[in-house]
Amino acid sequence: MSHDSLEHRNKRTLRKLLIWALAMFGFAFAMVPFYDVICDITGLNGKTSSTASTEGPARTVEDRTVTVEFITQRGQGVNGDFMSATRRVKVHPGEITLVNFYASNPKTSQIVTQSIPSVTPGEAARYLHKTQCFCFDQQTLGAGERKEMPMIFYLDPELPDHITTLTLSYTIFDVTDRVAATNDTVINNNAVAQ
Repeated sequence: MSHDSLEHRNKRTLRKLLIWALAMFGFAFAMVPFYDVICDITGLNGKTSSTASTEGPARTVEDRTVTVEFITQRGQGVNGDFMSATRRVKVHPGEITLVNFYASNPKTSQIVTQSIPSVTPGEAARYLHKTQCFCFDQQTLGAGERKEMPMIFYLDPELPDHITTLTLSYTIFDVTDRVAATNDTVINNNAVAQ
C-alpha cells in the first residue's frame, strides 16, 4: 500500500469522525429544547408549565374530589423558612383554588430566589393549570423579610379518574449570585455599546 493511499484514507476517516462528532454535538444540543417540548406535551417528569394559564376552567366536576398535597424543600444555600400554609387540600376538578406559600430571609442582606415546581404523578402535570404562581418569576426577599407568595390553580376537568391524589413539590433556590452576574454582564455590554 502506498504512502499516498494510506494518507488519503486517514484524511477520509478523520473527516468522517469530525462529521460524526459534530452531528452528535448537534443532537445533544437539540435534546434540551426537544425534551422541554415533550415534557410540556406529555407532562413527563412532573414538569409544570412556566407560564400562567390564561383560560379558566371549562366547568367544575362537583361529584369528584381530588387531594392535592404540597411539599416544600430548600435548595443548597437557602437558610430561611419555605413552607405552604396548607399541606393538603381537597378540590373538585375545575375549581379555582388559592394556596399561600411563605418564604423568609434571615440574612442581613437581600436575596433573590427562584422556586422550581414538580408534580407527582408526572402524568398529572399536564392537568394542573396555574393562573398565578410565585414560581413564574424570581422573588426578592429583603434582609429579615418574611413574604407571602400566592399560587392560584385548578385541575383540568379531564384529569384521568385513576388520579385521586397529586403532589405539588416546590424547591426554592438562592439565585442572588447568578442574577448579580447577569446584571453585571448587561451593564458591561451597555457600557461597551455606548
